[in-house]
Order: sequence, then structure tokens, then C-alpha cells
Amino acid sequence: MTKRRVKLDQLNYRPSGRELDVEIFHFSDLRRRVTSEQILALYHYSFHTLICVTEGAVTQLVDFQPVNCAPGSLLVVRPGQVHSFGNDEGWDGWMVLFRAEFLPSETQTTADLLPVLGLDRLPDHLSLSTADFHAMSEVIARMQLDAASEARSKDIHALLRYQLCALLLRLAIVQDRNLGTDIATSQSLQRYARFRGLVEPTYYGWHQVSAYASALSCTEKSLTRAAVEATGKGAKRVITDRIALEAKRLLVHTRRPIYLIAEGLGFAEATNFAKFFSRETGFTPIEFRKQYNH
Repeated sequence: MTKRRVKLDQLNYRPSGRELDVEIFHFSDLRRRVTSEQILALYHYSFHTLICVTEGAVTQLVDFQPVNCAPGSLLVVRPGQVHSFGNDEGWDGWMVLFRAEFLPSETQTTADLLPVLGLDRLPDHLSLSTADFHAMSEVIARMQLDAASEARSKDIHALLRYQLCALLLRLAIVQDRNLGTDIATSQSLQRYARFRGLVEPTYYGWHQVSAYASALSCTEKSLTRAAVEATGKGAKRVITDRIALEAKRLLVHTRRPIYLIAEGLGFAEATNFAKFFSRETGFTPIEFRKQYNH
């Protein structure tokens, strides 16, 4: 089944009735206000979205990969990712939408009151314990009530900002606890985190592990070892997967000619890109694009 491509802002969802930099609502509220076709569309986000499933089960799609969700499942969908809700019936959950710039930066005064929160610390998917699930749900429910308060918008913005920071810090703490303190702070995983941070702005031009190892002042072997420890995949595979993922996103959510996609991803020839894409996905770029276009 193909899915229609849609930008999330087409839903124009403003449940609080005011202009806020964060939105909190139930999935069921969204379902009542839009069509089933809009719900089942394939979305390309320009902001962060937290989805905490509260009842029922559903298989959602994040960057073309299925994620099985049950009560207590929490998804973190990041800007640039591709997402589908999977089903518009039989489940419900909280949704929290926000832009990264809504959080205080390290240079702002408010940051002195908070541990440095890197959004990269957040997990992609967590299965929360009963206690953590109730704690998260209570914070989100409180945020929704406060967003509808008749207080001054400036005050509501400040309140929601701190509440969001608290929510994300709680989530990061749960993630670190699941990883284990030794693992979360290990030198190898810290190296991998720096590697991932470097991959994002450079993958379209740096295709070789050697370039990243040089930039990180480590050997290719140690970088690969760090990647395997963190993900079970070597550093080369991490780079390759990121290039292939961006190719999928561009093929589905832009009408850009394939030769321009190839050029933008650092391939000298479109034929080289086509061979790479076919090897990694089992589809030609044209075949993959057709799956998501009517």
C-alpha cells in the first residue's frame, strides 16, 4: 500500500487556541479533527515529536522501519525523519510537538539551572516501566492543562519551557539507566556519540571512515570498535546507512531529479548512486520513489 506524502503543518493543529512553541494533545483529539487519509499519510517532520502510547497496540513507521508500540511505548521522532502513525484506530496516546530552539541553550541564563540536555541523549524508542509511564503521563497531562490556562502567554511559554526540559531530562535519565551508568559514560560510547554528531553535517561529502577518524583524532579501528559497541554495526555501515536513509527521504519527500539527489549526496555520477541505492535497498531509486507516489 502506498502512502500519500504530506507535510505535518497541513493539519494546522492548534488545540490550545493560541500561538505556542509547544503543542500537547491526545492522538484521539487529532483523529477527530482530520481525515483518515491525513492520519495515514507519510509525514516529514520539521520539529521534534514525542508519542507516548497510552492504550492499544500499533505498528508505527519511523524512517521506513516498523516500530511495534504498546502501552508504555514512547517514540522520539526528530526533525527530518519520516513517520507514519501506522493505524488510525485501536490505540491512543499523548503527542508533544516542539522545536529544538524552544529549549534553553547552554549560553542562556536558564541553562545554569539545568544539566546540559543534548537532544541526542534521547532514545529513539523506549518501553517505559509502569512507574516511569505514570510519571511521564502526569507531566504531559499537566503541560496540556497549563497550555490552556488563561495566564499571560509570556508566563505560559516560560512554564511550558521548564516543564518540557523536566520531561526530556526525565526521559534521558531513564535512557541512561536502561543503558547502565558504566555504558552510558564509557569512553567508547562517548567517542561514538562524537562520531554520530560529526556524521550528521558531513555524511553527504565524507563517505570514508578515515575522514571521521582523522577529524576525531583516533584510529579507524578504534572508531569502528566504538560503533560496534554502541550499535552492533561498524563505522562504515553507520555512514552508509545514513546516506541511504537520506536518499530515501529525498526520493519520497521531494521531486528533486535523481541526478541532483546523487550530486547532493556526494556521488560523482548518478549511475554510481543508483548502484549504491540498489545494493542497499533492493530497489532502484525510481522504483522506491514510485512506492510512495500516486
